[in-house]
Amino acid sequence: LDVSMDTWNFYTCLVSLWLHRFYIYSAVAFGISIWIVIQFTTTKTRKKVTEHKSNGNLASSEGIEDKLVNGYATLQAKEVYVAGVKIFYGSQTGTAKRFAKGLAEAVISLNLPVEVISMGDYDPDDCLSEETTSRNICVFLVATYTDGQPTESAAWFCRWLEEAANDFRFGKTYLKGLRYAVFGLGNSVYVDHYNTVGRNIDRWLWMLSASRIMTRAEGDCNVAQSKHGSVEADFEAWKAKFLSRLQALCRGEKKPCSGKCKKGKCKSPGKQSKESSDHEREASEYENTEAEELFETSSEEEADAEEAGGTNSVIDVEDLGNIMSHMKKAKSSIETVMFNNFVYQLIRFGHQLLQVKIDGLISFLFSGYKLIGSHSGVKLCRWTKSMLRGRGGCYKHTFYGIESHRCMEATPSLACANKCVFCWRHHTNPVGTEWRWKMDQPEMILQEAIENHQNMIKQFKGVSGVKADRFEEAMTAKHCALSLVGEPIMYPEINRFVKLLHQHSISSFLVTNAQFPDEIRNLEPVTQLYVSVDASTKESLKKIDRPLFKDFWQRFLDSLKALSEKQQRTVYRLTLVKAWNVDDLKAYADLISLGKPDFIEVKGVTYCGESSASNLTMANVPWHEEVVRFVQELADLVPDYEIACEHEHSNCLLIAHKKFKIKGEWCTWINYDRFQALVEEHERSGGSKTFTAADYAARTPRWALFGSRERGFDPLDVRYQRKNKARDISGC
Repeated sequence: LDVSMDTWNFYTCLVSLWLHRFYIYSAVAFGISIWIVIQFTTTKTRKKVTEHKSNGNLASSEGIEDKLVNGYATLQAKEVYVAGVKIFYGSQTGTAKRFAKGLAEAVISLNLPVEVISMGDYDPDDCLSEETTSRNICVFLVATYTDGQPTESAAWFCRWLEEAANDFRFGKTYLKGLRYAVFGLGNSVYVDHYNTVGRNIDRWLWMLSASRIMTRAEGDCNVAQSKHGSVEADFEAWKAKFLSRLQALCRGEKKPCSGKCKKGKCKSPGKQSKESSDHEREASEYENTEAEELFETSSEEEADAEEAGGTNSVIDVEDLGNIMSHMKKAKSSIETVMFNNFVYQLIRFGHQLLQVKIDGLISFLFSGYKLIGSHSGVKLCRWTKSMLRGRGGCYKHTFYGIESHRCMEATPSLACANKCVFCWRHHTNPVGTEWRWKMDQPEMILQEAIENHQNMIKQFKGVSGVKADRFEEAMTAKHCALSLVGEPIMYPEINRFVKLLHQHSISSFLVTNAQFPDEIRNLEPVTQLYVSVDASTKESLKKIDRPLFKDFWQRFLDSLKALSEKQQRTVYRLTLVKAWNVDDLKAYADLISLGKPDFIEVKGVTYCGESSASNLTMANVPWHEEVVRFVQELADLVPDYEIACEHEHSNCLLIAHKKFKIKGEWCTWINYDRFQALVEEHERSGGSKTFTAADYAARTPRWALFGSRERGFDPLDVRYQRKNKARDISGC
């Protein structure tokens, strides 16, 4: 990896600091609360009502008790503590499936409804949150491949759960109320990956505030290390404990013991025996490894324990050696897997980016981004997933006719010259005003971007609701949104990179923050060039974009002037933030006259959750009607423009220059094949043969127009309404 020894030592110190903090966060000491149930009894013993006649009808007595009140028996419904059991399995050889069926038969014998579900046939995005109120117990029986990966049938479920757990948009209480138990199947021969899938699922559910009804258990296919002699025996031992715990829950019991016993002295089945295997002793960071108890826990309880453990402890440099020595002892735990991945990604990220906060880098790595080389990245947009399943495309589909399921969201530069208050990346990327990093070649960046994008698409194979034809189409990217994060135009080889995109028949949508006018002026033709116009005055731009350049306003104005010189399609992108940038419409109109863009996108800001990087709240998010009113008032101030399109789902509208209204019909869409032909001719002529935005314009369908009944939603798709308030708002 061409890393010097001094640099490597520096990496080691950084990783040591991170791991130290990671372990402190993991030191969870469960506080056992005492639940005292006081039951008042009457002089008459309760008895089940076997038959009750009312209005000539016979009522079943199941779930009903009678109490003696003033000499009369009154009926009272018995509270249902467990409605049923859902058993999810991810199996390749059939072992987990067989275990699931065996467990189902045992549950049925307890007179409880049970459902056995293959993870490959289940859509967690649609259904898992419903379990927070269903009173079901969810059981996960999952196998781990030798390389630590889930089975093919469980891959999408695990991928979704990981993204949800690490995505602040879902919220840390997304699955609060869901009760679960996990049994993992693995082989300790592969010590570095032993049962990582089960451990990960347990961890991700816990991060989303789901409650364990009992500690995760693990079955070992290596008979020499299996606690009970075989994976079947391990499962049978766990099954007996699970059924006992299930019966206790059905009776309304919260815990199997009073909690008054001394640590390690409890005789309940939940306590860990001295004969526990090494794998059980090496539990994941959020479990109590000294005394595993079978009561329900949540992230709130463990957060309190973390605070008690002192998460803000400071480590002396002299102690780094001891920390590293301690880390080596955790070879088979999930921390090691995450540690290896972190080191690998950190080295690939390059020592040029070491100014990034370690916490920010960790957040970046575990938020679904795929890092490329030392300064690039790619991520799967939520609209790509949506259109794969026939649930509609993004606003670019409505405004410009892109196929959202064939769009790759990427950047050749993670660094940015602004720190915008509404950035939904929460500033986990580096900042800078000039290129200071070792430069990767554009050929490598594009190749790895396409490969990573395809690998993320492959995970949707067989996922419920995914359309087969769109899945096949999605394997070949047709569009690239250079808007993932950072400032793409900072990349010194941006022109070569854009040309490579076109050579692969991939259209280019490049977004810049209007701080690099020379780069805009020197940019080769792209399909569509965006400039972010986040404010209309110098004072408000400084407040909302927080630019690094001292001469940011002049750079901003010069960037708009450079945009006016472009012959291909140009766009102003306005992000409306209430109380920040929605007032001076006349100033916006003056900026439009300066840059003469073909289109103006106006979008309401999306609230991205609480962050130390921003003090925005939901009060700063405009309603769609407010955005419409702003656009109407702005359009009245620019006589050469009209409102053309609307995408209500994205809280976004499009103002277009009247030159795109041809014979009374809007032509905001793009003829992508025509663009590729024109840019190829431009290249062959050495740049002498030019073309304009009008040369590759296409007619806009009626459903995409402002004022249409569909309000910008493609009628070929079916709009999906979530059943809860959590939403994934990522995307370009």
